[in-house]
Amino acid sequence: MLSHRQLFLLNNAQTSGSPRLLEIEKAEGVHIFGPDGKEYIDLVSGFAVSNVGHRHPRVVQAIKDQVDRYMHVTVYGEFVQAPQVLFAQKLVSVLPKPLDSVYFVNSGAEATEGALKLAKRYTGRRKIISCHNAYHGSTQGALSVMGNDYYKQGYQPLLPDIEFIEFNSFRDLEYINSETACVIIETIQGEAGIRVPTHEYMLALRQKCDETGTLLILDEIQTGFGRTGKLFAFEHYNIEPDILLLAKGIGGGMPIGAFIARTEVMSVLKENPILGHITTFGGHPVCCAAGLATLETILEENMLEGISERAALFKQLLRHSAIREVRGIGFMMAIQLERFEQVEAVSSLCAKNGLIIDWFLHCDSALRVSPPLIIAEKEIRKACAIILDALDQCTGQHG
Repeated sequence: MLSHRQLFLLNNAQTSGSPRLLEIEKAEGVHIFGPDGKEYIDLVSGFAVSNVGHRHPRVVQAIKDQVDRYMHVTVYGEFVQAPQVLFAQKLVSVLPKPLDSVYFVNSGAEATEGALKLAKRYTGRRKIISCHNAYHGSTQGALSVMGNDYYKQGYQPLLPDIEFIEFNSFRDLEYINSETACVIIETIQGEAGIRVPTHEYMLALRQKCDETGTLLILDEIQTGFGRTGKLFAFEHYNIEPDILLLAKGIGGGMPIGAFIARTEVMSVLKENPILGHITTFGGHPVCCAAGLATLETILEENMLEGISERAALFKQLLRHSAIREVRGIGFMMAIQLERFEQVEAVSSLCAKNGLIIDWFLHCDSALRVSPPLIIAEKEIRKACAIILDALDQCTGQHG
């Protein structure tokens, strides 16, 4: 009989020639377990998904309770379903008042697609501005605003009228004008290797959008729900988006995304034509139940408390001659090495020694550190020791 690993390679579509092939038996808290019982500390969180940890009891119970009532009943936006209603209400309660209309979708990429359509429809403009090294998903529209030509070259032509500016560049804000429908930007760039903008830049970006009537779309798909130490990363900058993108961590491990705007903007999807965005499974009641439980858990268990101090511990411990820099904010950090070969070797050794760590799509010379928000000091010290030991083995140097 073929093993699960053999069947995975035989029947599951592959996205690279070198998958990790780490077989998973279960996951709990900050740990993942293999079928042989081997334990791994998870420093990736399913790529910023498991913010409350794997299988948080409150999230699991909310899923079970909802499954006992009903699952899918109709396409999004037709029936009144309590999980959607209550999750939207809770989201709106923690967001700035203008953001009062939530459209639930299946993923971050679909949130991007819906937001781009909404911005063009509301403004009547066609021009979209994104950033170099941006990542907003890989469907056709989202791929069009990805800031890395390598991943787009095989799929042309993509959306027209897209321009790219340098992230955190005041000079490039001049490209935003009265023809611009929207600027779509990650509040903190993720796949670029964790690039944190200045406070002054974000204020200037918001002002330029206001002056030109351009909608500001903030992509908080990775940063949202506490990853940076605040519930939303835009709170660090005292600005508000016109459209907010959420996904990944908002579902506690379940697939769900959302784009959020003020009612005046969102209402254009209702007419000329009606059904301006359609999704069958968006706002799935089980996923919304999980999302509500996730948000309530983060708030009621004070999960944001102490993130900055524990993040500082990572930076304090991760000192090694091979480490060029540890940058980031909250539990959204990058360990900058010199080249990809080091990153690949360290990542592989860490996995052998019980630690899951990865790299970035547009910055393969850095290691990603994005653990569940519940990671404790003891686990941080153990994780850092494994990383430093792997660096010693790979470089022949000692910290």
